[in-house]
Amino acid sequence: MAINGKFKVNHGDVFPHGAYVVGDVEPVRDFERSTRERPVQATDKDSGLLVWSVSVLDPDPDARKDAKTVTVKISAPHQPVPPEAIPGMPFRPVEFDGLTVTPYLNENGGRARVAYSFRAAAMRAPQQAGAGKPAPRANSGEAA
Repeated sequence: MAINGKFKVNHGDVFPHGAYVVGDVEPVRDFERSTRERPVQATDKDSGLLVWSVSVLDPDPDARKDAKTVTVKISAPHQPVPPEAIPGMPFRPVEFDGLTVTPYLNENGGRARVAYSFRAAAMRAPQQAGAGKPAPRANSGEAA
């Protein structure tokens, strides 16, 4: 079987109502290699690139309360830069390129449920805020 655990998906399949950055882009800590005194940033097993995380708001009105905010991990050589803020909006609209989803069993809280881990190759400003439609690939999401 050709399924290795993660599935390639389009941004609009996961975020049909759009997605919004609600936090800073932060390095993901490699807990196995880090010590209390010396934190080590995680690297992607496949590409060797550094791993970053960003919190994203999903404005889907039907989304469960505990699924409104998700974390997307981005593999990139430099810290990705979120799209520019839009005047009058409290959050920055974002789209992800190279998005994959990995389902897993979350047994936290006593009752097991299926949860999802999201990975991306880059983030960029959407062509049309909240539309969930692909935009031109002008911005790789990496710092200059």
